[in-house]
Amino acid sequence: MTPTEAADAVVIGAGHNGLVAANLLVDAGWDVLVLEATEAPGGAVRSARVTAPGYLSDLYSSFYPLGYASPVLGALDLDRHGLTWTNAPDVLAHLLPDGRAAVLNRDLAATAASLEEFAPGDGKRWEQAYAEWQTVAGPMLDVITTPFPPVRGGLALLRRLRVAGALRLARRLVVPVRKLGAELFEGEGGPALLAGCALHSDLSPEEAGSGMYGWLLAMLGQQVGWPVPVGGAQRITDALVARLVARGGRILYGARVDRVLTARGRAMGVRTVGGSHWRARRAVVADVPAPALYLDLVGAAWLPPRLVEDLAHFRWDGSTLKVDWALSAPVPWTNRALATAGTVHLGADLNGLTSYAATLARGEVPADPFLLVGQMSVADPSHSPAGTESLWSYTHLPFRRNWRAEEVAAHVTRMEDVLESAAPGFRSLIVGRHVAGPADLEAAEPSLVGGALGGGTAAAYQQLFLRPVPGLGRADTPVDRLFLASASAHPGGGVHGAPGANAARAALARDRAVTGGLYAGVVGAAHRAVYR
Repeated sequence: MTPTEAADAVVIGAGHNGLVAANLLVDAGWDVLVLEATEAPGGAVRSARVTAPGYLSDLYSSFYPLGYASPVLGALDLDRHGLTWTNAPDVLAHLLPDGRAAVLNRDLAATAASLEEFAPGDGKRWEQAYAEWQTVAGPMLDVITTPFPPVRGGLALLRRLRVAGALRLARRLVVPVRKLGAELFEGEGGPALLAGCALHSDLSPEEAGSGMYGWLLAMLGQQVGWPVPVGGAQRITDALVARLVARGGRILYGARVDRVLTARGRAMGVRTVGGSHWRARRAVVADVPAPALYLDLVGAAWLPPRLVEDLAHFRWDGSTLKVDWALSAPVPWTNRALATAGTVHLGADLNGLTSYAATLARGEVPADPFLLVGQMSVADPSHSPAGTESLWSYTHLPFRRNWRAEEVAAHVTRMEDVLESAAPGFRSLIVGRHVAGPADLEAAEPSLVGGALGGGTAAAYQQLFLRPVPGLGRADTPVDRLFLASASAHPGGGVHGAPGANAARAALARDRAVTGGLYAGVVGAAHRAVYR
């Protein structure tokens, strides 16, 4: 490589959003160069053998209802590059402290039968909730995966629901999941499924917007399941990379960007550690967290002062502790309904989830953690030898950058205590273990700051036009030709590719309109109005 090289677009980061953006720009005929700081692509969508020989683990994310249903990823035809999907027999099981379990299955009648055991009529109530979801599913996914404001999806919803129905949907999007569960169901099963899904984010069951997260993940589970790629999460990344390279895109590994080069308010390229310059003729697209982009790569001196002030209030989502186990046999669940579920929610009922979230909000480590558990061999037997299990679990911690090794080890013990309680004999089956504390997650994937998986909190005050800070809520930045493509941008975390696609669309729109001054004039005026 020469000290200075040019491309139409320089993409910072080969996470899935960066790869989506690069693919869409290559499809438009652009010459695209992706610079990845680590030695491997994929960001938080990767797999490796880290526990024991013959056992495959997904290092970060594993189940992909949003990815499978995403119009963005679907349009890339990744099946042509080796991506295939499979599902566990049951999508999800939520184990309550009294030993009962609510089970979500892609067969609507099976889910309804499970919930009917908790209260007469709850099966029909679930069927009704799912029917309501089916009415809005297509436009909702368009709304979620397109830039804000979501004009096309929003108009489709309005035509379908009319004003009264749209207002009821708007209420559902902000109602806390505890309230939503109480409105929809009589027994504990339905609310537990919704609330457990909501706790995949960093929201409490009492927070505005938590109902939307719970409803979305649960209804997608009913509609398409929570699929996994055959052969592991890495297959998504491999397909994105193969597609990009086949179309002429380039990826350079071990190329850590330490500066976005600007001139006259415009991004001109980037500099990598070691001093090499990479010129961007049309755009710089950044798949990195917003604080890293603005404060580290651009620099506060080159930004509007109000933006810098707003970034001081940017809130990360919680830290994460993830453990992978190689087990010599399937998990010996006391309640056998859990044995066929790809994902298990473990350790709390609705009140327990509220207490757990409150403990985290106080900055304390929960003594009885709520676990999200993935039975990967149940979902995809290729993850481990026949008759064994490749298991993982993660739990949330208060956000901190620094965790002592003994703190992490103590919490791993608590996690295993929860599993042992629900599956006596669990510990005796462990033949390998891999622990990734918050610092380990960040060291392996720099965008997971403090082990935060979502690129910033999912709280309502940091969503839509408030994400990552009050402004346009789009991929555009105050620096011309610089676009934010990470989960810090709307619509946030999840493996769906929307932030990357939105950044690519914005870059293409800027390039089409800039000759007439329209893009720079409109966007520049908007940023001046926000940040003056």
